[in-house]
Amino acid sequence: MIILVILIPILAGVLVPLLSFPKRWQREVFLETAVVVNSILVWYLLLHHSDSTFLLAHFTGDLSICFRVDGLGMVFAGLLSALWPFATLYSFEYMTKESHENIFFMFYTMTYGVTLGIALAANLLTMYFFYELLTLVTVPLVMHTLTREAILASRKYLYYSLGGAAFAFIGLIMVIVYGTTTDFVPGGVLDPAKIGDRTNLLLLIYVMAFLGFGVKAAVCPFNSWLPQAGVAPTPVTALLHAVAVVKSGAFAIMRLTYYSFGTDFLRGTWAQTTVMLIVMFTIVYGCSRAVKETHLKRRLAYSTISNLSYILFGVVIMTPLGLAGALCHLVFHAVMKISSFFCAGAVIHQTEKTYVHELDGLGYRMPCVFGVFTVSALALMGVPGLAGFISKWYLAQAAVSSGNPVAYCGVACLLVSALLTAIYMLTIVVRAFFPGRDFDDSTVRNYRDPNWKMLLPLFVFTFFILLFGLHSQPLVDFLCRVAAGLS
Repeated sequence: MIILVILIPILAGVLVPLLSFPKRWQREVFLETAVVVNSILVWYLLLHHSDSTFLLAHFTGDLSICFRVDGLGMVFAGLLSALWPFATLYSFEYMTKESHENIFFMFYTMTYGVTLGIALAANLLTMYFFYELLTLVTVPLVMHTLTREAILASRKYLYYSLGGAAFAFIGLIMVIVYGTTTDFVPGGVLDPAKIGDRTNLLLLIYVMAFLGFGVKAAVCPFNSWLPQAGVAPTPVTALLHAVAVVKSGAFAIMRLTYYSFGTDFLRGTWAQTTVMLIVMFTIVYGCSRAVKETHLKRRLAYSTISNLSYILFGVVIMTPLGLAGALCHLVFHAVMKISSFFCAGAVIHQTEKTYVHELDGLGYRMPCVFGVFTVSALALMGVPGLAGFISKWYLAQAAVSSGNPVAYCGVACLLVSALLTAIYMLTIVVRAFFPGRDFDDSTVRNYRDPNWKMLLPLFVFTFFILLFGLHSQPLVDFLCRVAAGLS
């Protein structure tokens, strides 16, 4: 079944331009059915998995394409399968104003299967293969509108991704040469007998591979592709910023750090300090740029850059509690950010307004959209009772308990980021609901909330933001077991 859940979305996507759909609703039913059925199969697989490995292709020696369900893969695959049906439903309404819909839905649906390939990969080679494939299937989505800006953005995304993949490939080669296997093993696979006096070389390669996979996770200085990718349709940017691409980068770094190189080899070295300083800088840089940015989707993109490095900060603490905090933010940020991006997309779809200063007074005309946006904004700030507070709490706790002085500075970065997040998110909320005395209400009189295809996903995401904020302990306990290698 494990190969089936990867192939179903890929084949469904390929069939979209080949099948003749006389009416739009027929294509929508076909795609939503394929995605929902696949998500059900994914959850069945996760709940009834075994420790066996499915071998798809064997090359030579230890090199093979194979899949397996383990704790870390369960988290990422479960997240993908939970969000994708709602993202697909949302995209049906949004794409009514766009052209080339068949091509869009072909690549959009294929991306689901490819990302599941990353989540369920049993070894570094398989993950790298699907990681590269993810770039190829998402480039057409970024350039979908075929405007000059979209083409330039897709080129930058492609160049950055291929460059990062080259760095990651060096890490793959070193794991093959100096490791006992390419399989993902908790604690790492490096063989001390093979390393000898090449410790510093391996540490340098880890930093290079970290930056390579970190391109998709938008770490500085390789993050400029992400704001530019905002020219794509909102379902794509939400997919890029909240679920598939950026989370694949963070997930790959988790695998690299905890399952290939191993934290015992990395902890306390100059390599750990280097990557920790990089992610701390990225946290503050991203939210600082978000405060300055006036374009709505680009502001949210810079917010993503900052929050992704929250996840990576937990990873590079290199303790089980740090990984648990990173996994918490991986899940919670996905829900919070896809919610805020879909709100932005709903505004653009209904009003064609794309800048923050154009949102004045829209809160009363689009109360559902801006009500949901307010909840996601407060959650991203880390307000207690909402999902964002839980993950930030565990990240701060992990940093303090690690005993690493550099990690203590990371807590300060989290606090600065929380303040700046309040500024750039609440500015939007205040403009929408409190436009000022001299505001002319007639300028927004004709705008209203979108239909149920857009609103239903927003309400579902809001429910989970509240649920995770008020009753997250069962999920957190599971994530802690995954981080400790017990699940």
